[in-house]
Amino acid sequence: MTNIICITCPKGCHLSVDEENGYAVTGNSCPRGAEYGKNELLHPVRVVTSTVRIDGAMLPRLPVKTDRPLPKEKMFDCMALIDSITVQSPVKVGQVLAANILGTDVNIVAAKTL
Repeated sequence: MTNIICITCPKGCHLSVDEENGYAVTGNSCPRGAEYGKNELLHPVRVVTSTVRIDGAMLPRLPVKTDRPLPKEKMFDCMALIDSITVQSPVKVGQVLAANILGTDVNIVAAKTL
């Protein structure tokens, strides 16, 4: 039995996941919590948020994020890639700055127009 806190919504339900019983989840207030609990043990994923350098803008850094969740084990590689990116202004929110990162079909996109 594994105990985790659900991060799907601000409620933060305390989940218990029984690996020996087909990853049965208890303690969730909604169906999303049950799905999160099972996925967190089988294949955890996260949306990565950070900033990149930007030239020619009124701010030195541009907020960015992945456009969908990335496998948790690739987060450090993703951050190394983000650290290597410098973009040129102008940039629009949602603009793809790096496509198909790490062979995952996940893109790094701008989170602000600068």
